[in-house]
Amino acid sequence: MGPVLNGLIKLQSVENQLRVVKAKLTRCRRNVIIQENQVRSLANGLEAKKEEIQLAKIQSDHLELELATRDKIIARLRASLNAAKTNKEYAAILTQLNTTKADNSKIETQILDLLKDIETDEAESEKIRNQIDEQKQILEQTRKETELLAVKYEAQIEEIQAQWDKAAKVIPAEPLELFKRVAETYDGEALAVVEQQQDGKTVAYSCGGCFMG
Repeated sequence: MGPVLNGLIKLQSVENQLRVVKAKLTRCRRNVIIQENQVRSLANGLEAKKEEIQLAKIQSDHLELELATRDKIIARLRASLNAAKTNKEYAAILTQLNTTKADNSKIETQILDLLKDIETDEAESEKIRNQIDEQKQILEQTRKETELLAVKYEAQIEEIQAQWDKAAKVIPAEPLELFKRVAETYDGEALAVVEQQQDGKTVAYSCGGCFMG
């Protein structure tokens, strides 16, 4: 085995260590992003609930205003009913009065339904606010833990990178560039071990990287 191949094998070993620690650093930072996304998702849900509540209140206010207007109509109809001079006029006013009262009853039901929805949404909003507070605490704890781990992993990366640079110095430029290119393409696996398997007198070789004979 020549010195270049020996150097590449050593470099591959260091490359593997470097990739492992970098992956750990990425994972611990990803945990913060996951927690941030959860807080953001809850906050978006809370905003959606607020909009639903606001819309329901606007609808309720509009119906309340309409109901007040209709109550005035009912009052006028009752006055007209008392002043009716003929049975036909009385019957017509009474029909209009009953129709208006029935419509008012429907509006009152709609208002009650909206108020129930508002109450439900406000309770759910409070629940979401509590979840946000809890998630923010988890996020803060995750950030602290990540900062400590990041310092540890970054120190390890710096140390291993120095070993990588040292191992790379003894390798000629052309094979080194090829190594880096292949390592980048295959997630750090620039070299593969050739495994020997013997079955009686038959000797077979397989690639440890692609598992092909």
